[in-house]
Amino acid sequence: MGITSKSEQKQLSGIERELVLQYLIDGNVPVTLTPVAEESRNTESVKPLSSAVFPVALKGEKVLADKSGRILLENPPQSVLAFAGKKVKVEFYFNRVGLYFHSDVLEASKGLELKVPDTISYIEDNFETQKYDFTVSLYYECRTQSDINMTCIPWKGAPLFERPAWKIIPLQNQQKAKKYLEIFVEQAKVEKNAGNGIQLIPVCNFLTFQEEHKMEALQDRVKPLSILYVDHERIVFGNEAKGLNLVAGAEYALKMSFTLKEGPIISRDLYVTCKVNKIYNDVQGTKYCADCVYTSIQEEDLRFLFEKATSRLFG
Repeated sequence: MGITSKSEQKQLSGIERELVLQYLIDGNVPVTLTPVAEESRNTESVKPLSSAVFPVALKGEKVLADKSGRILLENPPQSVLAFAGKKVKVEFYFNRVGLYFHSDVLEASKGLELKVPDTISYIEDNFETQKYDFTVSLYYECRTQSDINMTCIPWKGAPLFERPAWKIIPLQNQQKAKKYLEIFVEQAKVEKNAGNGIQLIPVCNFLTFQEEHKMEALQDRVKPLSILYVDHERIVFGNEAKGLNLVAGAEYALKMSFTLKEGPIISRDLYVTCKVNKIYNDVQGTKYCADCVYTSIQEEDLRFLFEKATSRLFG
């Protein structure tokens, strides 16, 4: 028996809470702790103490629960010891469903203690459903003739259809990004496969960008690929290494969908095929970028992409 995340249900029932408590007792449940502060004595809402406060993940073997709802954090790391005497948000997954509760952190002889309260809640589902002026559907792998149907959306770290500039990379990441760029440029000189190389700026930006990783409502949900760069010759995608991996040398069919803000036509779809020309990875092996060049494109679509990407007339 399990539980299922429901938009209309924010908290577990009593029976579900007992199931979750037994799950914690059975052991080996990783948890994430984030310090919170009470917003007001007259409300139960909480907010982060500071934007500089980051979640700390604990491995399951460090988390020991008993039937009374007491949780011992055995020999916690220094980062967690700093939470003693504070209230924390405790997040974890049960059958891939994200759950959380709040608890005070108390000192104990072997480490720190938490208490599972009567109320355990679902992590809010914030999966992005916003509309974009441009999206891509990666729907087919040509060699294996396999359907994929993966949505791709613009990456929030940089604008599309503008010439990439080094200043788009956050200042604190530029030194690391420069090292990546030097490596990739040397590779391009040998392989002669990067064109004018302008797409390497968003690639280096994506690989060095520090995003806040939050527990989600559903564990291991497949996320859309990020679109990092587009012009009339290539399109570049980025993703986490544990997500959908595009394969170097493989050819894919894409539908590129535009919402047009001017003119009598309100939308335009382009159908192209592209080949993964180069894979770029970060040194940690957590992210990758796939630089893809078009292998087939209609002339009028090539013209459209050229003019949109360069703001110049084609020809």
